[in-house]
Amino acid sequence: MLIITVKILNAGEGRLQAELVLGPEHLNPKGTLHGGMTATLVDVLPSVGFRTHQRGVIGATLDLRISYLKAAEEGETIVIDCNTLKVGKTLVFLDAEIKKKQTGELIAKGSHTKYID
Repeated sequence: MLIITVKILNAGEGRLQAELVLGPEHLNPKGTLHGGMTATLVDVLPSVGFRTHQRGVIGATLDLRISYLKAAEEGETIVIDCNTLKVGKTLVFLDAEIKKKQTGELIAKGSHTKYID
C-alpha cells in the first residue's frame, strides 16, 4: 500500500495549498515524478480543498485533465495549489497547479470536474 505524506499548508473557502517532498515511492522507473502520482494529486487535493467551500460535499469525478510540463526528481519539494473555480447546481469545477518549490517552475497543471448532489 502506497502512503502519500502531503503537508497541507493552508486551506479554506474552496482553496488548498500543500507540499510534498518527493521520495522513491513517488517516482517512475526513470527517477522522476510518476504521472500516476501527479494524477492522484490532481484528483484528491482539489477535492479536499472543495470540502472547505460552503457548498463542499463529497462528489464523483466526471473528468480529469492533466498537462505534464516538466519533470521533478527525488528530494525536490513540490507545491500543489488547488482552487474551486465554479460551483453550480450539480457540477463543481476545480483546478490544480504543481510547481517546484525551490524555483517556482510549473511541473503540471490539471483541471477536475465533479458531480455533486
